[in-house]
Amino acid sequence: MSPRRLLVPAAALAALALTGCSVGTGTAADTADAAPGETVTVKVGTLRGQPHFYAPFLYEDHAVDGVEFEVVTLDTTPALSDALVAGTVDFAISGVTPTISSIAQDRDLKIVASAADGGAGFVGNDEVASPADLVGKTVGYIQGSAQEVAMRLTLEEAGVDPEDIDLVTVPVPEMAGQFAAGDLDAFFGVEIGASIALQNGGQEFADPYATPIGKVNIGLITTGALIEESPDLVQKVVDTHVATTEWMTGNEEEWLTEMVDTFGGDQAIFDTAIENFWMRSDLSDEYLGQLEALAGEMAELGFIEDAPAIEDIADTSFVE
Repeated sequence: MSPRRLLVPAAALAALALTGCSVGTGTAADTADAAPGETVTVKVGTLRGQPHFYAPFLYEDHAVDGVEFEVVTLDTTPALSDALVAGTVDFAISGVTPTISSIAQDRDLKIVASAADGGAGFVGNDEVASPADLVGKTVGYIQGSAQEVAMRLTLEEAGVDPEDIDLVTVPVPEMAGQFAAGDLDAFFGVEIGASIALQNGGQEFADPYATPIGKVNIGLITTGALIEESPDLVQKVVDTHVATTEWMTGNEEEWLTEMVDTFGGDQAIFDTAIENFWMRSDLSDEYLGQLEALAGEMAELGFIEDAPAIEDIADTSFVE
């Protein structure tokens, strides 16, 4: 595995916004003006230390000729949406839920490939074995996430009124720690916090994927402007993404070990967490249906005013 990937911390975003990425010495948006044979450097945003967000760190090993990559790491998926809109990054591996929220606010974003499904976990202490047991308990959740949508659908299906639960918003990195400390009786969360909590004695009290939104979670996102200006570049990046996710499937031991070496963490926890992810890149009819269901539920729950049409959410012209 080559060491050609570049991590850029969130603190460097302001500087990146000024310097841009390069076509030789230009920016990704200048691709249409690049001479044949020049190399385009594309900035891709993602989250650090998360298995299902790790693909961009491997893009360089699977890059299509004429494209190289820099990786920008941010702390949250909404921040990735902001970075795309600001032009600080050209693409992002990000949550489809904040992406849909941005599109509903007329922000110029498009999903051009899927990236990974799953990564959710609904975990409780020994007093919480079902959604009904959440009544009167303190329960953590991630505000505005796909997991919140699944949470509210799960509670509705179980006949549990959210008003009867002490629901508290908790940042993703703090979820497992607050659960271990006893500050939370349960949480509707994500990996790797779910695997940490299960290893520390928690139990799953509901299937996070048994709702109309299924396992849909993250995708490869860019802007409509870049699609219009440089469709060939978008195709090259999508082709790189497809090749990378295909390689990642079946080679987990190799890249997961590299990720732990890069970011640290408990290998055993990651080995458990990886079983709760499903790498992908397609935009199948089933996947698009789940995106539509997610957008519809987001509107129904008041997360957004109106659900965008699926053609405004995803551009299917770059993947089969």
